[in-house]
Amino acid sequence: MKPHFFLCLLLCFALNAEAKKHKPAVVRLETTMGVIRVELSDETPKHRDNFLRLAREGRLDSTLFHRVIKDFMIQGGDPQSLVKTRDSIDYTLPAEFRLPWLYHVRGALAAAREGDDVNPEMRSSGSQFYIVYGKSWGTNSLGKVRGMLDEKGIEMNRDMWDAYLQYGGSPHLDGTYTVFGHVIDGMKVLKEIQAVATDSTDRPIENVILLKAIVE
Repeated sequence: MKPHFFLCLLLCFALNAEAKKHKPAVVRLETTMGVIRVELSDETPKHRDNFLRLAREGRLDSTLFHRVIKDFMIQGGDPQSLVKTRDSIDYTLPAEFRLPWLYHVRGALAAAREGDDVNPEMRSSGSQFYIVYGKSWGTNSLGKVRGMLDEKGIEMNRDMWDAYLQYGGSPHLDGTYTVFGHVIDGMKVLKEIQAVATDSTDRPIENVILLKAIVE
């Protein structure tokens, strides 16, 4: 064989090893209504590492999806919602907005946070997260949202526009809440959870429990 062929082989092995090394982290969320698997983005390392640590330490286990809004999202990760209450998590994380790559299309995993009036830096909760379901959009309604985002200096590019039209989501949250992953399996479970009956505070009438978060 010619020397350059060996060089090509070595390069291929090196690239494959690098790809395996940087394989995105996946967390399996086992709930009372089924399993949702989420892939965490390397573009948001602070949120990724924090979520992985919470999962490995069992800090998300037995917490409730305490806030559910149909055609919008499901929210969990509050340690005060545990079946057996545990100390709260009182730290926050700096925002990691990564538009136009990470946005609130259906299935997006994002960090909850306090409102702008008390949190002007838009820092994320140390533990609470939500998974977007959102609604379906037509060109007219989505165009209005894009106009509102433009006024805030937030661009919705063509890829984002097409994804929202095809899959749905919650585009009005773009640029204000950190998206740090997405669902890769379990969209049917997400759909079922977001449709459960809730009370006047958006809390499910029957508990929906995140039994265990497992790093795969």
